Amino acid sequence: MNSRISRQVALGALLVFGSAPAFGQARRVASNPPLTLQEELNAWYRTAVKKAPGEWGVAVADEKGQLVWGIDPTAMMIPASTVKLFTTGFARSVLGSDAHKTTRVVGTGHLDPATGSWLGTWALELNGDPSFERAGRNGARLADLATQLAARGIRHLAGPLSLISATGDAGASFPSAWSSRHRGRLFAPLIGNLTLHENLVSFAVAAGPRAGSHAVLAGASPLGFDQLVRVEAKTVKGRKARLKFAQDADGRVVVTGTIGTSARARGFSAPTTNPRAVLEAAWKANLAAAGIDWTSAPGMSAPTGTLRATTIAEVISPTFDSIASEINRRSLNIGAELLLHWAAGYDNPVDRLNAHVQQITGDRSGVRLVDGSGLSSENRVSPYAFVTYLARFPLAPGGKNFPQLLPANGTGTLWRLASGLPIRGVVRAKTGTLGNVASLVGYLGRSDGVLLVSLMYNGNRVWAARQQQWSLFRTLGASGVVIPMDSLETDHLGGPEKP
Repeated sequence: MNSRISRQVALGALLVFGSAPAFGQARRVASNPPLTLQEELNAWYRTAVKKAPGEWGVAVADEKGQLVWGIDPTAMMIPASTVKLFTTGFARSVLGSDAHKTTRVVGTGHLDPATGSWLGTWALELNGDPSFERAGRNGARLADLATQLAARGIRHLAGPLSLISATGDAGASFPSAWSSRHRGRLFAPLIGNLTLHENLVSFAVAAGPRAGSHAVLAGASPLGFDQLVRVEAKTVKGRKARLKFAQDADGRVVVTGTIGTSARARGFSAPTTNPRAVLEAAWKANLAAAGIDWTSAPGMSAPTGTLRATTIAEVISPTFDSIASEINRRSLNIGAELLLHWAAGYDNPVDRLNAHVQQITGDRSGVRLVDGSGLSSENRVSPYAFVTYLARFPLAPGGKNFPQLLPANGTGTLWRLASGLPIRGVVRAKTGTLGNVASLVGYLGRSDGVLLVSLMYNGNRVWAARQQQWSLFRTLGASGVVIPMDSLETDHLGGPEKP
């Protein structure tokens, strides 16, 4: 769509808006008919730009993708995490809904049944499983690998930890597309095949037994991370805690400061600076829990191409759909980047993502992406590209029931839509938030058909803009219906009409 169309849509909306009565006035006159969809949108926009001045781009389309209302729908805007919607669709179209990731212990050698020692080389094969060793959630675990080794009769392992991957380098790094100002923030951990516990570490510090004693470590995650934490903080009288921590390049954490004898334990979380060190500590602790002694001695190496390695233990992730649904529900940046690499590898994967979106939308000028998560402020997407994708992707290979991979109202990042809508599932949408971005893109179920809605705001009134976006979804979905499961046999979400 070109700029002329963009201006016409905006002008048409403003003309309707200018001639329509105020929203409150229309409601006060009992004899007046209910507001039309365009009148509701016009009234909403007048309030939105007053409450949140800035750059707005809006596209509202019917389930076929036909634009019914818009404000600068072809404007190229910063989308933030709504990019995850594209990444999910692309990865699913490549991998399928039932795809899964594997994590293995592989080796060349054999077990000495007399001693329980593995004689030969071994390595951990890590393949960027977003679910690996997640805290409090289902997924593959180091404990399961260790248990399988023990079930084989292995009681002793020797040699340094060797890491390999079937899909590239077995490491993790900070994406070049992300701003350096995000380093060290929870939402921006290191990304790569070396992923466990979402490459985050957590720990808690409590007061010691008496004033003057050292504070104590009250817990650490993942298992074994306590070996990398040193508490130098002191216990003092009182109820206050003034604790801080520093993390070095080796992944070790030092906690300093003071905590009162009556203060509750204080918890901390951060991206690890060294996922390998955390993995090594966690692997040692899980092996020990399974009754396996590991001597991390030099002189042993990873399996090489000269000998064919065999799988000694293996764990499998949940299915793609399960992983993708959680990534969107939590708006997990590391998860989205790993989905992109899962589908497109590590050699210019964003090029393939852009090509996918352009192919689905038929619009080569409406999207310019530089990452798979939306954390970069260099991404640009038009509101119209979003609604076009929402309409067309469910009909493409891998698109069946695509809306169900997005959070429902009242869940995840849409928890603020728990009220004001009649039932969960009226909305399936993705939020996007940065310091200067508030976006909300998705499906809205109504008795007269599904609306495709893209609300994008770039400016310095992000909180106010988000409140207005919630308000519009509540208004349009006040008597909404659950987004249906789509198929080629229904006329929902752009499918062929029934005869």
